[in-house]
This record gives sequence, C-alpha cells and structure tokens, in this order.
Amino acid sequence: MRVTRIVDLSRPVGPGTQSYPGDRTPALEPSARLAEDGYNSSELHMSTHNGTHADAPFHFLADGARLSDLPLELFTGPAVVADVRGRGDRSPITAADLEPWRPSFARGTVVLLHTGWSAHYGTDRYFDHPYLAGDAARMLVAAGVRTIGIDAPSPDETPFAGHPGSGWDAHLAVLGANGTIIENLCGLELLDFPDPWFSAFPLRLDSGDGAPVRAVAMRWSAGG
Repeated sequence: MRVTRIVDLSRPVGPGTQSYPGDRTPALEPSARLAEDGYNSSELHMSTHNGTHADAPFHFLADGARLSDLPLELFTGPAVVADVRGRGDRSPITAADLEPWRPSFARGTVVLLHTGWSAHYGTDRYFDHPYLAGDAARMLVAAGVRTIGIDAPSPDETPFAGHPGSGWDAHLAVLGANGTIIENLCGLELLDFPDPWFSAFPLRLDSGDGAPVRAVAMRWSAGG
C-alpha cells in the first residue's frame, strides 16, 4: 500500500486565525533574523484551542485524561465523512441525520462532520454553525466512536452575539468517553475519494487540555 494523495484539512496559525469568542488571537513575531543573527526564528503566543486543534477530556472534566494520556491511536484512523451540509444557522445535527452512515460507525473510526460551515470562516457567521445534538453524540459514543472532527469551531452551539448556546452535550459525551474532538477543520469538500485515512497528531503540550494539530486525509492504493 502507498499514499497517492494527501489533503490538508488544517487552518494556518497566525494573526489571521479566527479565534473562539474569548480566546486570544495568535501573535507570531520574529525572535531572530537571518540578516542580523545568522538564522530565522519566531515566537508564537496563542491559545491551545486556536486554529485546527484537538480537545482532551481535561478540557471539560476536572479528572479527565490529559492530552498526553490519550492513546495516539485516537488521532489517526479510517474516516467516515458525514455530509450534513445544507442546514440553517444554529441547527442541530441529530442521530436521525446521521443514520445513513450509522453502519460505518465503530471503534477506531474517525467521524468527520462536513457541515460546509468552513465557507464562513473569518466572519461572525462562522459562530452560527450547525451543532451536534446530544442524542447524536451519545449514539456515536455508543457505537464505539471516540474521535469526532468538525469543520466548525465546536461540535456544540457556540455562545456568541446574543445566543447563550445550548450547553456542552457533545463535548461531555465524547470527552466523557475518553475520546477527542478535532475542531476548525477545513477542506472536507476535497475528500472525493472512498475510505480516506485521517491523521491529526497534536503537539505534546504539558497543559493537557488541547493542542494544535496538522490534520490531513490520505488516499491509499495498492502498488509499489
């Protein structure tokens, strides 16, 4: 088997990164310059939840596993892309909506929710994304799924601009099962090939609540 295509599903990190409400915007500045110091180097100041990143149970649970405690197998595996595009602002994605893909949900499977909301990245409407209803999150966990990705800032409704949100049902279901959530994905519309292999390994930060990832999807084929 060999990789014949790699699709980048990650947002760049820098001053142009759209941050979750209340989080700082990343600051990226030079700490050394080739002309003066003989090499280039930069300093990065950011939230652990800026850009495309992984959440660990400790993000929401006081006694939850930290990122470095989670098995690396959670961050790679065969992906099921659930095409749930066409929904309105702040609309729930229910268990019934995910029924067409239910036979593929199993332990070791990564479920990627393709809402199409990455098209609104950089605008306030990005925070009015569809969200994963509690019944759908619990159905995925019951099926053995422990890794969920979404092309939006959160699988739960984001509190923003007069909307208080509806709680953290999806986070608590997945992270409460010792799983992980990959947020702010992009490019899911490019996965036009069957059986993509997903990978999103996080930085091994001591904070433990979450970390940036380089999320990609790969196409494998037989041959030398």
